[in-house]
Amino acid sequence: MSSTASSDWTPPRKVEELSASASGNTFASINSPNAGARVQESLPVGTARLQLYSLGTPNGIKVSILLEELGVDYDAHCINIGTGEQFTSGFVALNPNSKIPALLDQDGVDGAPLHVWESASIALYLAEKYQQFLPSNPRHRVEVMNWLFWQMGGNFGHFFVYAPADKGAARDYGVARYGMETQRLCSVLDKHLEGKTYLVGEEYSVADMVVFPWANQLDTGYIH
Repeated sequence: MSSTASSDWTPPRKVEELSASASGNTFASINSPNAGARVQESLPVGTARLQLYSLGTPNGIKVSILLEELGVDYDAHCINIGTGEQFTSGFVALNPNSKIPALLDQDGVDGAPLHVWESASIALYLAEKYQQFLPSNPRHRVEVMNWLFWQMGGNFGHFFVYAPADKGAARDYGVARYGMETQRLCSVLDKHLEGKTYLVGEEYSVADMVVFPWANQLDTGYIH
């Protein structure tokens, strides 16, 4: 990074204009061109060794599914992203990217507390930690990784869910582009699952858990 970079940096005017024009959107407050805490507030911490800070979004649900399937003890804390709780100093210290879900493992990998964020990273960490839902077969393990990262890279229905409803013609490009991408991703999934019960082999795996919430959202709508 350039030595001239500082906290005084401001985004290009066009970014500010677009951000301001979207201010009426329900989810407008969840993003900002500047990272960091907006308010000093610590996170609640329960008695379990695993502390999950999340919400009932598809990305949050996938981690909850895995924790429940593992049957391990954990404390779940709701982070209301609509009111900006992801920008408290406590949450930012846990996840500098200010996105849910985030996990605090008070035992960590070496006995020291460990911060784990990004839903796929959390899922992989937990599956490896407890040695469950990751195939022992090396080929199947690679295939699970393929689907894990496929889900993270695809947009699924994101832009249909979050795009402001009053953008009119300005949305046409985005709807056309990401609408086609959503259809393509669904086609990839449909063709792969043809005649199959699970994404990989005959085992229920972490791949099924991370793909399900987003695929299910397209079918049921955004109900949380």
